[in-house]
Amino acid sequence: MPRPDEPAAPPAGFPVPPPGVPAPPPVPARPLVEVAPGVHVATSQVWASNAVVVAPVPGGGDAPGNAPRNVPGNVLGDVLVVDPGVTAAELAGLAAAVTARGGRVVAGASTHPHWDHVLWHRALGTAPRFAAPAAVATLAADRQRAWRDAAEVDPALDPEVFGGLTPLPAEARELPAPAPGGCAVVVHDAHAPGHLALVVRGVLLAGDMLSPREVPLLDVGHDGEARPAPPDPVGDHRAALDRLAAAAAEHGVEVLVPGHGPVVRGRGAIADLVAADRAYLDALEREAAGGPAVADPRLADAWVAGEHARQVRHLRARRGAPGG
Repeated sequence: MPRPDEPAAPPAGFPVPPPGVPAPPPVPARPLVEVAPGVHVATSQVWASNAVVVAPVPGGGDAPGNAPRNVPGNVLGDVLVVDPGVTAAELAGLAAAVTARGGRVVAGASTHPHWDHVLWHRALGTAPRFAAPAAVATLAADRQRAWRDAAEVDPALDPEVFGGLTPLPAEARELPAPAPGGCAVVVHDAHAPGHLALVVRGVLLAGDMLSPREVPLLDVGHDGEARPAPPDPVGDHRAALDRLAAAAAEHGVEVLVPGHGPVVRGRGAIADLVAADRAYLDALEREAAGGPAVADPRLADAWVAGEHARQVRHLRARRGAPGG
């Protein structure tokens, strides 16, 4: 151990300066908010994006491979990291937070192939980063454009670890080892192909679905994306809501963590959000067919309103309706 007057060794993964070169200032650890036993959320200042760290529960049996693992309550142990962040500083801060709590990243997961959900940092290590096979294939076909979008937001992001995803086994019902056991998998094709949700200890990690701050964002393509939009993005979204609602009921979900926006607590509040998203889809189709404009409080946000208008235009163009 270092003497009290000696600097502590940097966390694994952080660069060590050569002799004689002053060490960089320590990376501030991101705050982790525990929303359920061993399930911690770090919220970004960018788009209110939520990173999630899943740690073993003291005395629980959900360590990698489902082997029992006794971990002191203030020590994270071997963890899963889901959608870790948006900026290089936040990614480093998440790694610092895990290290400061005695954690070691043994697995990662990306909920879907959009650039802000496939980021990583070398300080998080070289653990496998799981994603649905369709998401892995979608990103591989569009990696150059996705990286350009990421670098435009933060040029300090690392291209060498961007999008390094491992496809889940076909028909997987849980994340495989070395991820903590008990992370149930729900895969659908709303918002993006191979959209992955996880359910662990009564918490639904929903990716870019079921957000209190965003209306349902359909898979209608992105600027510059070569992949065509699917034939029925509204139907895909309805089917995904059904699957997520069924998973929430099956696993007794009490907490919802969306990809962007505040955490939702309570079965009633989660059911209300599912109902609001279903109502939005119905109203969206009516507006696209020439009916009244959608009235949804989430459209008060200018960016969300712009995405809604784009969805209306897309549906009208597909159907040849007036105003398309």
